[in-house]
Amino acid sequence: MTQTIRPATPDDIPRLVELLMLDAQERHAEDAILWKMADDAPAQIEKALAFALTAEQQLFRQFWHVAEDGGQISGVVHAMMLPVPPIYAGPFGKPGLIMPDSFIPADAPNGTVNGLLTAAEDALHEAGARIKLASYVADEAWRTAFEASGYEPLTLYLSRSDLGNKGMPAGVRQATEVDVLGIVARSAKNRQVLYDIDPFWEVHPEADQRFSAWMTRSLTLRDREIMVLESADCLEGYVIAQPASRLHFPPAHDITGTGVIDDYYHPEMANPVALERGMKGAGALLRAAEASFANRGMGAAFVVCPAGWKSKIDLLEAAGYETAMVWCIKR
Repeated sequence: MTQTIRPATPDDIPRLVELLMLDAQERHAEDAILWKMADDAPAQIEKALAFALTAEQQLFRQFWHVAEDGGQISGVVHAMMLPVPPIYAGPFGKPGLIMPDSFIPADAPNGTVNGLLTAAEDALHEAGARIKLASYVADEAWRTAFEASGYEPLTLYLSRSDLGNKGMPAGVRQATEVDVLGIVARSAKNRQVLYDIDPFWEVHPEADQRFSAWMTRSLTLRDREIMVLESADCLEGYVIAQPASRLHFPPAHDITGTGVIDDYYHPEMANPVALERGMKGAGALLRAAEASFANRGMGAAFVVCPAGWKSKIDLLEAAGYETAMVWCIKR
């Protein structure tokens, strides 16, 4: 019987919950702390699917497609239109993103992944996505399909689950409003490195003003900490330790024990190819973020790092981090 690829409907939810539980369990097997299962994982999956497939007002467009063979759903793909962060220009509009909770069971018919991938790409293209992104964790079938279709690594998400309890490193302190100007200046350096690595991160003309406003607001938020390292004459670097979000973690997982490091910069990482000046300062900021997470009872850190920023990857791997998820790009 010929396999059919079609948009998912609310009637598919019970079977999709089964498949997405298997999917979540595969991630959990990779790292039980980072990908901790929620106590009510099936209910959380069902709730997310019901909203995605029925709600008229949503923050972003989502697309769910299923593969059906002989009346049985044999695979699912999830995609969305990804909002562009306000400090980036997004000259090509919102990119499309194929999410990591796309799954096929081991006994799915040949061609299922490719059929689902094509359906997701077509939906994103029709929605206006000129750039397509794809993410994966442990599924070799999806990674192989993405590579064969022309996707290349764009961003790595590295994790560590043994944060320890060493306390705040010497020289690192909590940021105050007085530090915002220096943080914005270092962020500008960080953004330039990102753009030099890949023009995908084109900087918005008002990035400094927007980032300054966000830092000022972030200082009032209790769910995160902004920390700085300074020398006698300047603010050297900064790191923001913040909670995980659903953008990176499917609903089956409990994210309360995971912290995310995205905004993080020190001049030791200014050369994306090599750590020419060592890693003392950058390492201290990283340990400070880990201490912040540990003090909040978190067990895992998740660090966002461009795939082309070798010096930053080297620093993270030296500190015990390993790649846990990959975002790829197809231009």
